[in-house]
Amino acid sequence: MRDVSIIGVGQTPVGEHWAHSLRDLGVEATRAALADAGLERPDALFVGNMVSGLLCQQENLATLLADFSGFPGIEALKIEAACASGAAAVRVAQLAVASGAHDLVVAVGIEKMTDLAIDGVTSALATAADADYEAAHGVTFTALNALLMRLYMERYGYTRADFAPFVITAHENAVTNPYAMFRETVTPEDFLNSPMVAEPISILDSSPVCDGAAAVVLCPSDRARSFTEQPVKILASATATDTIGLAPRKDLLWFGAAYESAHRAYRQTGLRPEEVDFFELHDAFTIVSALSLEAACFAERGQGVRFAQECHIHRNGKLPICTQGGLKARGHPVGASGAYQIVEAVNQLRGHGGPNQVANCRVGMAQSIGGMASVAVTHILGV
Repeated sequence: MRDVSIIGVGQTPVGEHWAHSLRDLGVEATRAALADAGLERPDALFVGNMVSGLLCQQENLATLLADFSGFPGIEALKIEAACASGAAAVRVAQLAVASGAHDLVVAVGIEKMTDLAIDGVTSALATAADADYEAAHGVTFTALNALLMRLYMERYGYTRADFAPFVITAHENAVTNPYAMFRETVTPEDFLNSPMVAEPISILDSSPVCDGAAAVVLCPSDRARSFTEQPVKILASATATDTIGLAPRKDLLWFGAAYESAHRAYRQTGLRPEEVDFFELHDAFTIVSALSLEAACFAERGQGVRFAQECHIHRNGKLPICTQGGLKARGHPVGASGAYQIVEAVNQLRGHGGPNQVANCRVGMAQSIGGMASVAVTHILGV
């Protein structure tokens, strides 16, 4: 297997793109990534997306983007892994290059979520749950995460206020990210007074419904410097699954898929958690942030919230997280979020983090989670 590097990145601003279609966003991000790499045409295109068929009435999405990007004839496939679809597309692209099947590959994550009323979006997102035993009974992902947050609070003795640092940090980082949806700060009082969605989860515990696309270009590492002076190597790429529903799990507060994918990535690199300089985690809800820190072994069981309270997640802390705002403040266009995480990690390692640059970073981890942590995709990148 060949070593693989990222040689180009591109992204669109995250927001409510009423004037742009699904294809517009995908083409914009793809062309931006190719321009960054100095390329005109890839050998293959892998598109991460979750709900284009339900929300945009558009399947055959990879062919659509290959067509409108001007790449007739190339291999193009849609990859779906719930909210981890964008990261899964990067995973498939990495395997394609590593195996020698292709030399120049684009992975793009894309989602257009704002063209339907919220009830339709909620129903579409619920397709990542167990259709027979969860979604059919009206359970939403917000409700399921509220159950986990309540259990976590009761088991470990936390209050709602203790989760505020995740939100405050994300919004602070998003202020200077021109691609972020919510570029304003949040105070502890804002957090405590935000309207409740599914107690104890409020609006500010939750990532938004939005649109966006992000893309990366991959090639064999031994060719990378012929395209860019700042290639970023994919040191590890790993995915794992858990039960699709919560009920069969022995411990509801343990993200087994996140743990397995992270540890497979650690084994591929020989690195330890303390050697990772920053972590782009999947902060779809504040409870997911805490459980992700624990599953990836950055914090002990029950200490994910304490880790945030002690300022370790700040951009100058022990382990900066969500360095450009994360899903919470940059925004969570579900099928695209994993690709945004990779783009942001690449920019950090290139030294292009702007005011949010993590000093002297050499290794970064990005982990994208789908469903109720039923699937997780972890990448470790380095320079």
